[in-house]
Amino acid sequence: MISSNSLIFLKNLKKNNNKEWFEANREKYMDAKNNFEEFITILLKKMVLFDSDLKDLSPKDCIFRINRDVRFSKDKTPYKISRSASFNKAGKKSINAGYYFHLQPDGNSFVGGGLWMPQSVELKKLRQEIDYCFPEFKKIISAASFKKYYRELEREEKQMLVNIPKGYHKENPAVDFLRLKSFVATRNMSDAEILSSDLLDQTIQSFKALMPLIKFINRAFD
Repeated sequence: MISSNSLIFLKNLKKNNNKEWFEANREKYMDAKNNFEEFITILLKKMVLFDSDLKDLSPKDCIFRINRDVRFSKDKTPYKISRSASFNKAGKKSINAGYYFHLQPDGNSFVGGGLWMPQSVELKKLRQEIDYCFPEFKKIISAASFKKYYRELEREEKQMLVNIPKGYHKENPAVDFLRLKSFVATRNMSDAEILSSDLLDQTIQSFKALMPLIKFINRAFD
C-alpha cells in the first residue's frame, strides 16, 4: 500500500533538499503525498475498530506536514526527509499518548508510540499513576504481545533522569520507570516490510499490542 515511488521520492529529496528541486518535482511529490494519505486514511479506519478514542479524528488531524520549521534551527533545509502520522485522542497536538507511524527510506521507518517528553504537570501525574499501579503497569509492558513487537520501553540516557524524582524512595520497585522522561516503544521496519502486502496488518497488530500502554498513560490525565 506504500508505493516504491514514495520511498524513491524521499530518497531523492534527501539528496536535493531545496525548494528549486522540490518545485521541479512537485508532481512526484503529489503522487507520494496522495499515496501516504491514502494509507493513513485506511489505517485510521482500521484503528477506530479497536480504539474508539480515535473515532473523531480525520487523516489531517494525524499527518504531519513535510515542511520543516526552520525558525530556531541551525539546519535550514526546508523539507523533512520522512513522512509521519500520529494518532492521538484529540489530535496530534494534544498532550495525550498515542500511536505513531514513521516512513523513511533505507530502513529508517518505524511504528510505535507512547508519550514523548511530556510537560512537568503531565509527567508528575503519570509517575504517580505508575507508582500507585505498578503491578498493572509492569504486566502491560511484560505482556507477550508487547514483547513480541517492542521488547521493552526505550531507555536512552537522554530520556532518563540521572537521579530519582523528588518524592520517591530509591527502594521503590518502580524506580527505573519513574526516572523516565519519555514513555515510548518503537519497532523498526525495513524497506521490504514497508513495501510488503501485509504492511497494514503488521501495523495494526503492532498498535494493538501498544494499546494497553496508551490507555494506561492517558488514564493518568483523565
